[in-house]
Amino acid sequence: MRPDEDSQPDVVKSTQDHTGSSERIYMVTSRDVARLAGVSQATVSRALSSSRKVSADTTDRVKAAVETLQYVPHAGAQAMKTRRAKTLGVVVTDMANPFYSEQLDELTKVLDTAGYRVVLWNADGAGHHDALNAIRDRAVDGVIFTSATDDSAELQAALDRDSPIVLINRIIDGLECDQVTSDNRAGGVIVADYLIDQNKTCVAFIGGSENASTSRNRGEGFMSRMAERGYPIPEGLHSHGAFSHEQSFQIMSELIASPHSLQAVFCANDFMAFGAIDAVRSHGLSVPNDFWVIGYDDVDMASWASFDLTTVRQPSREMARVGAKMLLNRIESPELAMQHVVFPCELKVRGSTRAPS
Repeated sequence: MRPDEDSQPDVVKSTQDHTGSSERIYMVTSRDVARLAGVSQATVSRALSSSRKVSADTTDRVKAAVETLQYVPHAGAQAMKTRRAKTLGVVVTDMANPFYSEQLDELTKVLDTAGYRVVLWNADGAGHHDALNAIRDRAVDGVIFTSATDDSAELQAALDRDSPIVLINRIIDGLECDQVTSDNRAGGVIVADYLIDQNKTCVAFIGGSENASTSRNRGEGFMSRMAERGYPIPEGLHSHGAFSHEQSFQIMSELIASPHSLQAVFCANDFMAFGAIDAVRSHGLSVPNDFWVIGYDDVDMASWASFDLTTVRQPSREMARVGAKMLLNRIESPELAMQHVVFPCELKVRGSTRAPS
């Protein structure tokens, strides 16, 4: 006769006493928790998965029973019952960039508190593809992308299957999914107004990938505002490439050697601005005495004395927290309306654009 599955223990282990004989010990089961809390096993499962269908009082009773009995749910059994892996994916790019490490730190805090494991993929390799395969195969319950680009047909296909996906630091027009970003275009406008008001009108823009909304929108806001106020940026003074220290260093070196009487440069992120500053110094020149440099993000390193970088601050950690909670809500309630959250930004003026007092 086949035993009742629900009566089986969630964890079974074998021990040996000092004589060497083995003894099988059956651990506490969800049935024991249900009996002590005075609820059904189904209610125990829902309470431990933070279901909104369970009242706060009932959840408290279940958690008290769990603590009393020292109950540990079996991950595999839980996944089979709930059809959830309790694992979420995060796709990032270029972990050398402190912006992504700061966001990842905040994301993992929120997701860990919610009881989820986190799998990390690097978008610079096959990570983007692997993450979408994982959500298709139900190896993960949802994915957060911090570096999605406009040309991802795979991403659209995943959304067509109603996969829980959130974009952070990106907005892709026409894509039906939850998205969180800062007002990148407004950030570019702020930089243009600041430079013109400080009589810096021969300026350059060093951008990242053109199919990344962040770089494109920051550059568009900056250059359109410069032109609107009568100082259009010449063709040779704006470029796009990779969001990297190395490429920014190279481009800045070329700008220094150009015939333009360059006064300032706006970089699409702080990591690139660090590269521009290093390039200026490698030529025996000074920031801010010879060139002003402005970044975007306001990572922790931007305020270090070695950079003292003027930058557009976006609330990267708050964006990560909001994005993580949006994904958790999407998994719990797939019928929720899609959200596009846009955070305001502000200019943080530091020593890279003004002579020390």
